[in-house]
Amino acid sequence: MRIKYLIILIMLRKGHSPEKARPLDDFLSGKSDHTIALFNHFIKEFKKMGNVTVEPAKTMIGIASSKKRIAYITQLGKNFIHVVFPFKVAYPDNLCFQKIAQVPGQDQYNHHFRMLAIEDVNTEVKKFMKLAYKQ
Repeated sequence: MRIKYLIILIMLRKGHSPEKARPLDDFLSGKSDHTIALFNHFIKEFKKMGNVTVEPAKTMIGIASSKKRIAYITQLGKNFIHVVFPFKVAYPDNLCFQKIAQVPGQDQYNHHFRMLAIEDVNTEVKKFMKLAYKQ
């Protein structure tokens, strides 16, 4: 029992959650071809910014640069994907985020983007993707 506690403590110090991550296929299983196409396009566009990895977790899919997670896919719906971009400041002057909310007690503002069509990843969204990648 003591060894298990030490392993969890080491994982937490390194930024890992002790909860088991789901495989990416579990998130995509049973989703429409449209939703999978949106997901693939979003990841493809993010990879144009630089070296990013897709990191499935227990309840969401993280997109990470070499430094940290820079976006989270929190929902894969029937005909959309929902993405959250965490920024240190709010960017209210935009047409792409449906909601911007400060995380209580933190200097973090979650910007919520709902992608319904491949064309939704437009110049404005790419600007915020690049901003997320560079932070």
